[in-house]
Amino acid sequence: MVYCDRNDAVLEWGSEEFIIPYISPLDGRMHRYFPDFYVKIRQADGSIKKWIIEVKPKAQCGPPKQPSRKTQRFVTEVRTWGVNKAKWEAALEWCADRGMEFKILTEDHLG
Repeated sequence: MVYCDRNDAVLEWGSEEFIIPYISPLDGRMHRYFPDFYVKIRQADGSIKKWIIEVKPKAQCGPPKQPSRKTQRFVTEVRTWGVNKAKWEAALEWCADRGMEFKILTEDHLG
């Protein structure tokens, strides 16, 4: 994260700094989610904002498209989407409880 190291507005940052509990839709059990990054930023108005950031391929950020026949790949994509959705819903709630924001970045953002 060279960007964070070189940006004066970034006051703190870390990788996989927090553990967020979530319930997996696959087994109904509690699991631990380690979001990719934590960033504390001084905004242009001087206020401080804290973010939890997840970096994912755009293809994993929405439900998979139903193919003409059910393939193993489609089943895997459905499972991945279900787990990601559960993690992100837990992260949104966790961040809201702590005055933070959760954001997902894809290749469109990092281009």
